Parts: sequence; structure tokens; C-alpha cells
Amino acid sequence: MMGRVSEEREVKVPASEAWKLYGSLRLAKIAEEALPNVISKVEVVEGNGSAGTILHVVLPPGTTWLTSYKEKYTVVDDERRVKVAEVVEGGVLDLGFTLYRFRMEVIEKEGKEEECIVRGSIEYELKEEAAANAALVSIEPLLAIMQLAADYLTKNYNTNV
Repeated sequence: MMGRVSEEREVKVPASEAWKLYGSLRLAKIAEEALPNVISKVEVVEGNGSAGTILHVVLPPGTTWLTSYKEKYTVVDDERRVKVAEVVEGGVLDLGFTLYRFRMEVIEKEGKEEECIVRGSIEYELKEEAAANAALVSIEPLLAIMQLAADYLTKNYNTNV
């Protein structure tokens, strides 16, 4: 079984400015500090934020059915402004998911160079015997991070212009 969920947010900063945050490890650190109900801790296991980087993400106790997982950046494309990460250990993989992929894209807004669109999506595949676990897929934590990033970018970009 396969599925995908996706959402977009408008951000009132240029795409190049938004990518400086989305394309770096700073986003994880900002989320860790500002969203303790979504992420307890993010540790860099390996890498510097480029493709191949592995993060250990610890979730807050009692807020979800997961405790932690490791994700690997499989794509960090500065030209296309796309970052893709896949869960490679723990988390949903222990529940019959064979693929759980996060994708973030920063898209220039045509005709409005001071604005952009950030698209976040989750793609997943499940073993047939675990198909009922598709109901556990939620884009809400990703949306919380996207909103946090939008607010952070808007506040910090407007004060530096």
C-alpha cells in the first residue's frame, strides 16, 4: 500500500532566503527549541546537512506512539531547493512501513520575488498486512515545523531588510 499527503504554506520572503533555513540543519535546531511538543531532541549522527546526513530524532514522551527514529537526507538540492529525508531506523519502520519519506520544496512565487511557497509532503509505503497503520500518518507535525519556519523567516527577514 502506498500513499502521500501534502500541504503548502505561503511565506513572505524570497525563495532564496527561505532555502537558507530549509536547506540547512538550522531548521531542526529551531524546531527542537521552539516546538518541544513536536520534537524533544535532534542529534546529528553523521554529516553536515548535505545528502547523506543522518539525524536521530527523539519525540516527546507521551505525545505520540513513537519514541525516536533516525532519518537520512537523501536529497539536498540547492539549485531546485528540495530536501528529501527518509526514516532509516526505528519509528514507523517498526510498524510495517517500508518507506516513510519527508520532502520539502521551496518554490519561487511567480511575479512576486519577495514571496515563496513551501510545500511539505510525506510519502509512505506499507506492507499489506500493516495497511491499517496508514491511519497513523499525520502531516500535522510537519505543518507545525513549516509554520514555525514561516514565522521565523518573516520575523527575521523583515528586520534585516
